[in-house]
Formats: sequence, C-alpha cells, structure tokens
Amino acid sequence: MLDDPDGLSPRARAFLRRVAVREPTPPRLLTDFRTVRDRSGRLVAAPVELIVRREGFADRYGGLRYDLRRSVRVGDERHVVLRRWHFDLLDGIHPERTGWSFGWYGERVSSPVRYLVHTDGRFGVRAGGPFLEVCPSVPHLIEGHALLDELADWVPVRPGAPEPWAATAIGGPELARLVDGLSPVPEASGPADRWWCSEERAVRVFRLWTDARPRPIGVMAWSRDGRR
Repeated sequence: MLDDPDGLSPRARAFLRRVAVREPTPPRLLTDFRTVRDRSGRLVAAPVELIVRREGFADRYGGLRYDLRRSVRVGDERHVVLRRWHFDLLDGIHPERTGWSFGWYGERVSSPVRYLVHTDGRFGVRAGGPFLEVCPSVPHLIEGHALLDELADWVPVRPGAPEPWAATAIGGPELARLVDGLSPVPEASGPADRWWCSEERAVRVFRLWTDARPRPIGVMAWSRDGRR
C-alpha cells in the first residue's frame, strides 16, 4: 500500500506518507488451506472469492499502521485525540446473506463492534447482528481518515445538535442547508458515510454502527475558524 498507493487521492497519499508504517506480520495459515462454516453450519473448503479477497487484503494492507488524529469538542474546549489503526487479519470468517466477511483489527480501542471486510470489497462492522456497511471499500475508509486527520486542526461545531456529532434525523431541506456551498468528496463517501467540504467548512453525515433499524444518523461538522 505504501509502495503502490494506486487509486488514492493526493490527500490520502500525503496522509500515508506522513503517518503510516508497515510492520512485519506474524506467520498465519493461508486462507487457501482454511475450512470455514457456511450458513448451514457445515465445514467447507474456503471458497475462491474468500481466498482472493482475504489474501488480497493481507498482501495490500497487512502490517499497515497509522495514528489518526481527530478534533473533538468537550464542553467549550477543543481536543485532538489520537487513535492507532492496525490493518492485520484476524481469524474470524463469517458467512453473510450473500458472500462472506472476514475480521481484521481496525482501531486499537475497546470497542463493541468487530471490524470486517466483505468479499464484495465493502468495509463494515458487526455489532452482534448482521454485517453493517460503513464504507464501499478500504480505500474509501483511508480517504475518510485522511480527511479527519486534515480537519484535526479545525474546530468542531454543532450542526443543530447538542454535541459536535450526534444521532439526529437529518435529510431533505435540513441536510441541503447544512451542506450548502460545500462540495461532495466522492472518494471518501458512500451510502452509509458521506462527506462535503469547502476551504472553510466540512460536514460528515453517517449511519451509526448499531443494529437498530433504521440505523440512526450521526452528523459531524467542522469550521476552520470555529464559526458555524
């Protein structure tokens, strides 16, 4: 990934050059030699689509590490928090309604969710139930991280909610007002996580990582000078 960042934006490439390292990964059993349980519970040989996607993830991202900065607001004070991400495979493999998903470390914090990649390429999580899409792909995730890191020097603002980000019903005219004058950022966006930015403001609207139906919507917003 660091030697061949093909497909990433200049922002994401600069982010990885600045913060990312790649460390050796411990020996593991290749997916080619794994047996897995299908949706009926039977042990079967790992299917080709799982082998290709899982080993492809290991080749491209295995051992990748970086610290992600994020600007947050607690009360009236702004803080920059740092979280380390590890792109290493875990043993978990899960049959999904269509295809398969497999586990990887993700953010190195205590978390109620498991980080997954689907064999169709999507990054997602499991919060005790089905696969929940977060981003259309791992590169989309990295693009979003590059944006979060870039915005670490900006000021979180309250987009009509009590906190800088909060679950809220937002859409239609309300969303249009919030993103008015901002440009979409397609390389970091997908159905469950959308970004808009300008030189002065940025907005992220995303589905929370929860099994609740419908999934609640979260909103994060930043301003370069702290004004809404």
